[in-house]
Amino acid sequence: MRYIFCLLFFVTLASCSPETKNEVASDHISAITVSGPLEPKPVGELVIPQKIIKQGYLKFETSDLEETYNQIQNAIKKNKGNIQSDSQQKNYNNISRNIIVRVPGQNFDAFLKAISKGVSYFDEKNISSENVTAQYIDLNSRLNTKRKLEARYLEILKKANKISEILEIEQKISTIREEIEAKEGQLKYLESRVSESTISIDFYKTIAQKESIKVSYGSKIWSAIKSGFYSLSEFLISIISIWPFIILFVVLVYFIRKRFKRKKA
Repeated sequence: MRYIFCLLFFVTLASCSPETKNEVASDHISAITVSGPLEPKPVGELVIPQKIIKQGYLKFETSDLEETYNQIQNAIKKNKGNIQSDSQQKNYNNISRNIIVRVPGQNFDAFLKAISKGVSYFDEKNISSENVTAQYIDLNSRLNTKRKLEARYLEILKKANKISEILEIEQKISTIREEIEAKEGQLKYLESRVSESTISIDFYKTIAQKESIKVSYGSKIWSAIKSGFYSLSEFLISIISIWPFIILFVVLVYFIRKRFKRKKA
């Protein structure tokens, strides 16, 4: 029986991948006789569709901010998306708005087409697609391997009699369970990025020249007043900080003038 077990063990090591060989060799419990390898061989390969992560960034000028926002809102509803963030900003010469939208991956192209209607040209337009199918397959394969390994250790646990053996096997199961949860989290994150695409939209309106001049000069005058006040404050503070040197200078001038007067007398 011992020779049969040794033969099965070495056959298992020879048939496993390098990573699995290390796991089986380190995790083998010598006190328990198990008929069969710790990790069953995969029955067949799963056919997994392409996993593509799509992202986009658009920046363009518009003549009507509210109308453009309504157009984007309609496109979001039509393509079953949602607004992740919405912010506005006003500068000297324009008013801008940034919206970050998430839409289902299959509606990405339709959404881009909808929000691009009426745009004569884009200041910036960046569209990217990242194929993560290989990464997804690798994670899925490693996850299945860990699950099968966990199942085999649970079977071994049922046959264990000694407390030391039970504790050792439970420790192995706990470690494998942590690895399974970590890989499940990575898969869920990858699937979420594939299932929902992110599009950042910057659109702005140029302020009329007269309004821009008023805002610009008003801001410059106020900035100049504040700058003068801060400069005066800094000057006074610097004088206060060197008061000993000022007193010494005054005393020296006094004695020098007094000495010259004596010479003249």
